[in-house]
Amino acid sequence: MGAVNHTRTRTLFLAASASLVLSTGACSSDSDTSSPATTSSSASTSSAATAAGASTCPTAPVEASATPEWTLDGDTGSIAVVGSTDTTAPSVTVGAPFSVAETQVKTLKPGDGPVVAADASVSVCYMGVNGRDGSTFDSSYERGRPVEFPLDRVVAGFQKAIAGQTVGSTVAVAVTSADGYASGNPAAGIEPGDSLIFAISILSAS
Repeated sequence: MGAVNHTRTRTLFLAASASLVLSTGACSSDSDTSSPATTSSSASTSSAATAAGASTCPTAPVEASATPEWTLDGDTGSIAVVGSTDTTAPSVTVGAPFSVAETQVKTLKPGDGPVVAADASVSVCYMGVNGRDGSTFDSSYERGRPVEFPLDRVVAGFQKAIAGQTVGSTVAVAVTSADGYASGNPAAGIEPGDSLIFAISILSAS
C-alpha cells in the first residue's frame, strides 16, 4: 500500500469504518497468552517528551537484535512486537496468516502522563499491519509525523488500545475484524475477516 502524503487523509482512513464497528463493551484483557519473551527492552520512550507533544515520529528501524516486548499466538498464526523508542520505529513480525477471535491489548511501556479518556482527542504515532499477510497498510512512522483525531471517530479496536492508557505509553493491539474493518477496506488492501495489529505511541491527549 503506497504511502499517502496527507495526515488528514490517514486520519479519515482510520475513522472511515467507525460507524460499522462501534465499541459497546470494555477493553479486552492486557494478559499475555504467548511465549515468555515479553520483557521490555532497555530502550524506553521518554514520557516527558511525549507528554509535551512530539512533532515527529521516529523513522529509524529497530535493531535486529531487539527483544520482542509482546509475542502472541493467535487463533491462527502469531505476532512479535517491539515498541517504538525516542529514536526507532516499532517492529511487528507476523507469522501469517494471523487472526484473533478477541481483541487483545498490551501495554509495552507505560507512560507517566494523564489517563486517556474514551472520548479524548489524541496525538499518536502508529503503524498498522494486516495479519493476513503481514503487510504494513499504514504508518505515521514512515511519514515521520504524528496524527491527531478524536477517539470516538476511529475503529473500535484502535480506541480500545488507547482509552484507559496513560500519555507517554507505547501500546500494541491485535484487533478482530469486527473491531477493525468488518466489511474490509479495499483502499488499504484489507479484506473482510482480516485481523489487524497496531503499534502505537501516545504523545498527548485532551
